[in-house]
Amino acid sequence: MGTQTTGGAGDTDTLAITARGLVKVFGETRALDGLDLTVPAGGVHGILGPNGAGKTTALRVLSTLLQADEGTAEVLGHDVASEPEKVRGRIGLTGQYASVDEELTGLENLILLGRLLGYTHVQAKTRSRQLLAAVGLAEAADRQAKTYSGGMRRRLDIVAGLIVTPDVMYLDEPTTGLDPRSRNQVWNIVRTLAARGTTVMLTTQYLDEADQLADRIAVIDHGKVIAEGTPGELKASIGSGVLRVRVLDPEQRFSAVRVLTRVLDTDIQLESDPSSLTARVDHTGRVIQGVNELLREGIATTEFALGQPTLDEVFLALTGHPTEKTGTTNDKSTR
Repeated sequence: MGTQTTGGAGDTDTLAITARGLVKVFGETRALDGLDLTVPAGGVHGILGPNGAGKTTALRVLSTLLQADEGTAEVLGHDVASEPEKVRGRIGLTGQYASVDEELTGLENLILLGRLLGYTHVQAKTRSRQLLAAVGLAEAADRQAKTYSGGMRRRLDIVAGLIVTPDVMYLDEPTTGLDPRSRNQVWNIVRTLAARGTTVMLTTQYLDEADQLADRIAVIDHGKVIAEGTPGELKASIGSGVLRVRVLDPEQRFSAVRVLTRVLDTDIQLESDPSSLTARVDHTGRVIQGVNELLREGIATTEFALGQPTLDEVFLALTGHPTEKTGTTNDKSTR
């Protein structure tokens, strides 16, 4: 749960967040290693990276919960180190783990926060019921939070940070462990927040989540931003297209690799499916040649499709490993 103020929605002509050269060291681990970040006001800004990349550490620094060892950062013009109270008055934060009181009902949790934030009891109760209804928890309002499902707790935790609408909302991997229906419900909350003017900073290791929600994405690995742009820009950065091929007989996959490597003049990646392979292509005209050559070699295919690269392929190209790679550091302190 975070602290917020009643400040207005972000001005799209200003910067919500700037960070320069942020360094944070835990023992021998550099969780942040000269991280630079610029986030315009408004919209959803994704922070993408594997476990251990530095995502959570960056959010903790930007939300004043952690002080950087080196570098500077500002949120809405306020320095996070020298003006922490002003920063906290403009932000909301939902961490990776639900922070509601399980013995209280959903309604009681929100009323308590409203009272702490200066509302009268009547105001807090009215606002709490509005928020619970908005996220489909009205019927569960009077149930103890410990009876909620994982998805319900996550929604409650997010709206707990919205008692007073923040100018900047940090969401740290908000859908980890949720089922598809609950994930979609959280996605709708994120979209609604952004549509109402809040700048949303979303960390995730789910590529589809970043693709669905983020207007811009910063890719973090080993504590640094290694690429930044819109999803389309990031995809275009590794090639104009990706060829996906599935052979009928898995025994012929290596023969298909040999043929396509020669025709396309590019590296071929083997997928986990023993019949599938992919290749980045810059010259789509060669794809037809590849199809014809496979036919001449007697290699039958069940799929032969040319499409835009996925964010999975972008991340693999940028880092040399998929986002599912687990870091070697303590996940709770360095993500």
